[in-house]
Amino acid sequence: MVRGAVMVIMALDHTRGAWSDASFDIMDVRITTVALFLTRWITHFCAPVFVFLAGTGAFLSKKPKPELSKFLVTRGLWLIFLELTLVHFGFYLNLDPHWIFAQVIWVIGCSMIVMAALIHLPLPAVAAFGIVMVLGHNAFDGVEGNWLWTFLHVKKRMYPIEGVTFYNMYTLIPWVGVMAAGYAFGAVLRNRTLLLRIGAAMLGLFVVLRSFNIYGDDRPWSMQPTAVFSLLSFVNTEKYPPSLQFLLMTIGPAIIAIALLEKKHDGPLVTFGRVPLFFYLLHTPLIHGSAAVAAWFRYGGFSFLTQNPSPQGKLYLPPGYGYSLPVVYLVWISVILILYPACKWFAALKKRRSDAWLSYF
Repeated sequence: MVRGAVMVIMALDHTRGAWSDASFDIMDVRITTVALFLTRWITHFCAPVFVFLAGTGAFLSKKPKPELSKFLVTRGLWLIFLELTLVHFGFYLNLDPHWIFAQVIWVIGCSMIVMAALIHLPLPAVAAFGIVMVLGHNAFDGVEGNWLWTFLHVKKRMYPIEGVTFYNMYTLIPWVGVMAAGYAFGAVLRNRTLLLRIGAAMLGLFVVLRSFNIYGDDRPWSMQPTAVFSLLSFVNTEKYPPSLQFLLMTIGPAIIAIALLEKKHDGPLVTFGRVPLFFYLLHTPLIHGSAAVAAWFRYGGFSFLTQNPSPQGKLYLPPGYGYSLPVVYLVWISVILILYPACKWFAALKKRRSDAWLSYF
């Protein structure tokens, strides 16, 4: 149910990105509105929870470790392939090989390949690997390094060969640590009391670190003209790469939710949560394809939506492009309603059959 919830919320973020008329940084508390900020902020829970629970899913697998290791490698490679093809097409409606945008499916795939080796270590070692990476990676913020360090920990455009842009939006550090921590989390998943304590401790640590801007985020909060915007500044933590404070703020409440929802085994969110990759591969072309159709009616064409981002990360959109927030929410709800029957069918198929290929979706 928790995984399904973050998938549905993720669709809101992608709908906003494709349909919104906001042409400014909606996370900038000096110029944004509360509604725009929260529309983006709530989606911060998606990637951390999705990556964390991917690790938990690996732990809960009934496969022997050699078989699980092989599966993690092959599924990781499959996810990387999907990121470079179907996922890219879903976002940009093109298959231009000159622009490689490494997002969450990419980093999950890469992390699974690393996890294929890590699972052979004792569980405490896997837990230590994940926790130390999550806790310690911010100590290296601002460190200049070679191309390998940039690839692993710095959100930056790279140019591996002439004419090709590689943008590692989701870096392996600390995301592989999040997955490793999620793997170890599987060992305590059924201890409801411990889950509540872990989640509360993570939230408490977040509040302490954030209150005093001590450590764990290079975007300090500050007092704003109103209490509401001061609160928005407080929760506006760094996602790229995810800071310690960002991960505490998002995974902590998710663990509490898992503890509170332990007896919930049915409903639309559970359906979405059972087929997350299937949902992901359908929702992006639906969202961006429908935006292209709307643009065709409004502008007589949609070629500007098929172009890759500029060097500044902006799409080449016509002046005044987009729609108000109520329209964004209406489109989002429509997308969820359209996808639910397909996801329900595929979830039933996975439950009914045991074909090996189904485990890759």
